[in-house]
Amino acid sequence: MAGEMEFEKPILELRQKIIDLKEYNEKADVDLTNEIEKLEHRLAKLEEEIYSNMTAWDKFQVARHPDRPTTLDYIPLLFEDFMELHGDRTFGDDPAIVGGIATFKGQPVTVIGHQRGKDTKDNLYRNFGMPHPEGFRKALRLMQQANKFGRPIICFIDTKGAYPGRAAEERGQSEAIARNLYEMSDMKVPIICIVIGEGGSGGALALGVGNEIYMLENAVFSVISPEGAAAILWKDASKAKKAAESMRITAADLFELGITDGIVPEVKGGAHHDLATQAKAIEKTINKSLHRLTALSEEQLVEQRYNKYKQIGVYDTI
Repeated sequence: MAGEMEFEKPILELRQKIIDLKEYNEKADVDLTNEIEKLEHRLAKLEEEIYSNMTAWDKFQVARHPDRPTTLDYIPLLFEDFMELHGDRTFGDDPAIVGGIATFKGQPVTVIGHQRGKDTKDNLYRNFGMPHPEGFRKALRLMQQANKFGRPIICFIDTKGAYPGRAAEERGQSEAIARNLYEMSDMKVPIICIVIGEGGSGGALALGVGNEIYMLENAVFSVISPEGAAAILWKDASKAKKAAESMRITAADLFELGITDGIVPEVKGGAHHDLATQAKAIEKTINKSLHRLTALSEEQLVEQRYNKYKQIGVYDTI
């Protein structure tokens, strides 16, 4: 099965057994309804047990599921009148980041997000959701426009990281990311960030300096991928599972550490199982966040954002 994950195998096998039994029941002379009901009850308990005890590695696999909804999947379900804007006005357009203007419940907003591909061809076009500097500069251009016209900014984070290739470095990858961090910190409009899949390193941070940051329940957020961390720590990328467990990359971890402001409940088994229901949960979160943040003045928004990041971590002064 495409996208099958190791921890889900018992569920998928039992689910297939129920399907086969139902097909046999339609043709058999005996009634197997009771047996089917027992298996369905057993399936419900098994799903509850497995999905309620997912490890960090399990959640990392769900966050990278090939069918996991992307920014462009959510936009038509959350916003009206979305108009995508292109280009950084310096080098070109980067399909790994999409953005534009829209309305949310009648309120004008600017929407920006990382964009992975849906298949091999689309992934090649979108560089697997790993932005070049022109992608980050496009995002900044849209943020500056939003700041000028007083539109709240909503960012969807979903990337393995910024593209580390030579061309990206030659065009100023590090400067582009740093510029976004600097500029976002002083925006006079509300900024809401939601990690919908994988939040990887600087590529995620470049869209992540928000007044409020949320993560989907099975999303992850880290400075480096578990494979990368394992390769550095143990010189063995195959120990990625061990790294994932020690890195504290899950939504629950980040919320406990005070880095994020909340967790968006996810449909059982992952957002890819029910896009419409998942979009409603995100909509509820955005709505509440906008209601809180739009009540603040420009000065209060900047101060709140500054204090939020100032309080992250532990440090000593000399």
